[in-house]
Amino acid sequence: MVACKGVWTQPFWKAVTGEFLAMLIFVLLSLGSTINWSKKENPQPADLVLISLCFGLSIATLVQCFGHISGGHINPAVTIAMVCMRKISLAKSAFYIVAQCLGAIAGAGILYVVTPSDVAGGLGVTEVNAKLSPGHGLLVELIITFQLLFTICASCDSKRNDITGSVALAIGFSVAIGHLFAVSITTIVDIL
Repeated sequence: MVACKGVWTQPFWKAVTGEFLAMLIFVLLSLGSTINWSKKENPQPADLVLISLCFGLSIATLVQCFGHISGGHINPAVTIAMVCMRKISLAKSAFYIVAQCLGAIAGAGILYVVTPSDVAGGLGVTEVNAKLSPGHGLLVELIITFQLLFTICASCDSKRNDITGSVALAIGFSVAIGHLFAVSITTIVDIL
């Protein structure tokens, strides 16, 4: 029962709701940037820099907005890392991960509803480049996840007194950099 201490409090549910809403907004905006609005008979190539910046700046903005409410995890990998570092309880992490997954589904659902079917394409779904194995794709995902978690840990280290810039922006740039690196390995379906 100690693991569930504080679960039934208003701040707890505010934090869980924050994770849900942050993930909903992130998925809606970020995947929305992958939609190719050009005419079907003359499709334009995807602007990968624009898409990467949208992912990164969305995360930076949402971490800034929700960080004081929930910690601004907005990613199950971040939540799991916080459990491993004993920054949050296992019970809280379970609620966070469920909220993040439901928020992602809701964000994708809203995007699906508001996007005309003739331009929807894959709605940002990615797949491993056909020239590479799924193992390569997994390795790339592990590398960019490590890079993100390392940035978060380094930027949020309470023992550091030399951080004068925006932690949220550092995290956002980390997401954008990871996205730019991984885009050649995991391609966006129907727009490249």
